[in-house]
Amino acid sequence: MATCRARLFCCFNIRGIHCSVNKPTSLTAARKLQTSNEKSRVELPRLSNLILTQRNRNYQFFRNMSGFAGKDKDYVFRQLLEYKSFTYSYLLADPDTKEAILIDPVIETVPRDTKIVKDLGLNLKYAINTHVHADHITGTGFLKKQFPTCKSAISAESKADADIKLKEGDKLTFGKYELEVRSTPGHTNGCITYVWHDKEMAFTGDALLVRGCGRTDFQEGNSETLYNSVHTKIFSLPANYTLYPAHDYTGIATLVKVLRRVQYRYRPLVKVLRRDKYRYRPPGKGPQKR
Repeated sequence: MATCRARLFCCFNIRGIHCSVNKPTSLTAARKLQTSNEKSRVELPRLSNLILTQRNRNYQFFRNMSGFAGKDKDYVFRQLLEYKSFTYSYLLADPDTKEAILIDPVIETVPRDTKIVKDLGLNLKYAINTHVHADHITGTGFLKKQFPTCKSAISAESKADADIKLKEGDKLTFGKYELEVRSTPGHTNGCITYVWHDKEMAFTGDALLVRGCGRTDFQEGNSETLYNSVHTKIFSLPANYTLYPAHDYTGIATLVKVLRRVQYRYRPLVKVLRRDKYRYRPPGKGPQKR
């Protein structure tokens, strides 16, 4: 049997799992290090202090994320991840009326989402999608079974079944808040961005990701349309707005500020513009055919 040399001081006391502090060694060797080697007697407490410090940092991080998620504030916000397709779902709610909206639910995570909504004592009013996803099945149908008063919503241009067919300028209200619907086609014809002006947030779906964008080489994709959608409907938002994508494949961040479009202005569209033989030009000149 193998064990980590710091196992007696570590919270990751799991056989066969490598921790980030030390490589595993044999149990006999570990005992020798603990009893006979003076150097190890000095090093092991240092390792324990290092682990405790990291645990405190993680605890502080989670506390910060809880505050960021709207805890003890006048709104509820949760960013939820489905790990198979790296899809983000977003739960928004008014804590006074308990009305809630879930954006881009995934069928595999319906039990988790249902539990969160019920644990928070919320009433799920809408389960909505930013577009018809090609990489996963939406969970709106199963959520409606769990919450009989819940209604589904999607863009009318998507040609998908839903209780509410949305178009540019529509509003979805929940409690004292509302989401504005902005049509942002390009990845698909039915792509929508939901803007929460009260909290300076926008949920961009696949139209704009973190330093990237949705593909345009299938399912109604068009790079020129996507370019215009991003620049006229998303980048036109105030610089202090926070953008939340439907996916993040980079691992860089879970959100991005509109202000950062100045630094990375053309990077999200480089891939699709090159694929369709468009090249980008300096600011103000837009794409041009080769």
